[in-house]
Amino acid sequence: MNRREFVLTTAAAAASSAAAASARPPLCIFSKHMAQLDWSALGVRAKEMGFDGIDLTVRPKGHVLPERVTEDLPRALEAIRKSGSDVMMVTTDLKSASDPAAKPTFAAMQKLGLKLYKVGYWRYSAKERVEQTLEQCRGHFRSLIELGSAYGVVAGLHNHSGEYVGSAVWDFREILRDAAPAQAGYYFDPGHATVEGGSFGWRASLDLAVSRLKMSAIKDFYWEKREGRWRTAWCPLGQGMVNWPEIFKTYAKAGFAGPLSLHVEYGKDDMNDIAKDLAFLKAEVSKAYGLS
Repeated sequence: MNRREFVLTTAAAAASSAAAASARPPLCIFSKHMAQLDWSALGVRAKEMGFDGIDLTVRPKGHVLPERVTEDLPRALEAIRKSGSDVMMVTTDLKSASDPAAKPTFAAMQKLGLKLYKVGYWRYSAKERVEQTLEQCRGHFRSLIELGSAYGVVAGLHNHSGEYVGSAVWDFREILRDAAPAQAGYYFDPGHATVEGGSFGWRASLDLAVSRLKMSAIKDFYWEKREGRWRTAWCPLGQGMVNWPEIFKTYAKAGFAGPLSLHVEYGKDDMNDIAKDLAFLKAEVSKAYGLS
């Protein structure tokens, strides 16, 4: 290799590295944890704290109510953007195209240039076999995707531990068979994945989800014995069982650049707790994405 080739190769590598570093996922606050704030104050607070944007609740008791989505989502987005922040994704309770809020929500999102939304939850029932429940969910999800594709919106399926469909992430593999990657993918939650598989299951779930990852929820936990029973105890990031270095290293290697939505499920939505978790999140993501 001559000097000119070396310089060109080095420059290309540096440019590639810089491009990779610039693709860090946006860090968002789940607006559930700032439910007391109106749209403008929500945007101001998120900006002041150092978040890149907001995961906005568009659901019952959320920042935007489903029955008012046509009128209020544009107003909410305008107020948030005027404050210097933005909406990176919306969290809905939509589970089927038959939901009266589905079409107006998708139409409003398309008009405003919002792409990503979290799907609502289905639950298992002791009255039905797992196969029956999954088949029903596939049908509901198929209808949602068919409707959403007409508006260019992208669905994310959130894995929630417990009796929820998707607590075993491979449930979603079955459900996603009917959708193209451009239409839907995983809203991966390492915390809930670790609840369900603390030894190796979370790794298998991550491997399954990462190639089709749209967004990720960020929370931490440990097991705690209370009243004679082992229960999940949500806690500050880095103080629980989630292997954050491995999680973010995997995200970076895959080139994932979708929203990271911070969930602070412990305490009382204290702003100091949120700030500490954001500092931890920034540091870990920066290391994994080569920014520090």
